[in-house]
Amino acid sequence: MADRVGQCGPAATAPLNEETQSNLLSADFLALPQAELHLHLEGSLQPETVCALAAKYGVPASTQEVLQRYGYRDFLGFIETFKWVSSLLRAPEDFALALRHLGEQLLAQNVVYAEITLSVGVMLLRHQSVEKNFEAIVAAAESFHNRGLQLHFVFDAVRQFGADAAMQVVEAAERCASKSIVAFGIGGDELSIPAKEFRRVYEKAGAIGLHKLIHAGEVGGPEEIRQAIELLGAERIGHGIAAIRDPSLMDLLAERRIPLEICPQSNIRTGALAKQLGLPTAQIQQHPLPQLFRHGIPVALSTDDPAMFHTDLRSEYESARRMGLQEAELKRITKMSFEHAFVSEKEKATLQGARRATSALS
Repeated sequence: MADRVGQCGPAATAPLNEETQSNLLSADFLALPQAELHLHLEGSLQPETVCALAAKYGVPASTQEVLQRYGYRDFLGFIETFKWVSSLLRAPEDFALALRHLGEQLLAQNVVYAEITLSVGVMLLRHQSVEKNFEAIVAAAESFHNRGLQLHFVFDAVRQFGADAAMQVVEAAERCASKSIVAFGIGGDELSIPAKEFRRVYEKAGAIGLHKLIHAGEVGGPEEIRQAIELLGAERIGHGIAAIRDPSLMDLLAERRIPLEICPQSNIRTGALAKQLGLPTAQIQQHPLPQLFRHGIPVALSTDDPAMFHTDLRSEYESARRMGLQEAELKRITKMSFEHAFVSEKEKATLQGARRATSALS
């Protein structure tokens, strides 16, 4: 194991996106506490962590090999990499390790609140104990609370696994019976199974007190977003960039105050943005975030799978600045992330109170 970990080397620990760290954002903005609402635990595994887990299980993997896997150019390539990386999370202590590393990354980005998505559907597929995995994750998360980082969790199903498998994810959340589980969501291939097939699953999730999320309008069209809202009662939409293609849907999102969890670098690296624009490739300046935000649609800027997309929250805000959003607009977006978090109004007031206090001192 020591030899294999050695192959990971210090190169894997280099900060991501160093070339984007610039003076695009003021010191005042960088000092603001942040919230992040669309963040996958499995997608946060840095190359050195992947190498260590691979060594633990005797899977050949060097830093270079991991970086090559993290170099996909389309959505299917990303899915294959996600499957491979998540296959190395095999025991509760592996999930705890991932959570501890992610917590440190969030603290370094001034994040004080995060909702972390857990691929529970994958755990069940691999016949893992969701309860034991989650117990280890929660224990690891507790150490960050006293350091100013509050973590909540989303139990996520995989769409292409079907409605019965998704129901098992909801049932696992019910068994875990933790107040830190705030929502149920569905990711994966949004074009694989119609939204209507999951109605009963979302009804059950709502009945046990979970908020409702779904990935929609990432590679699928505007109709996927509309069905998620009208058929499933989705309260926030993961990605949702296809809304730019349907003005009436944009009006609906703005009127009902349904937030889009926007992840710009993810949309570039999976090819999702290029697909929505009907282009072979897309640049960050072509992202519809400014148009969606200025239309009055709530937005929560997020990293999605930060290690796999070579990004962090600061880089995402810098990308938004490159799109033409002004810093005052970015500050409004940071506030929206707190406003649309799945916490009580009292907790929102506490979190935003810390934010306002920091703003007053800056």
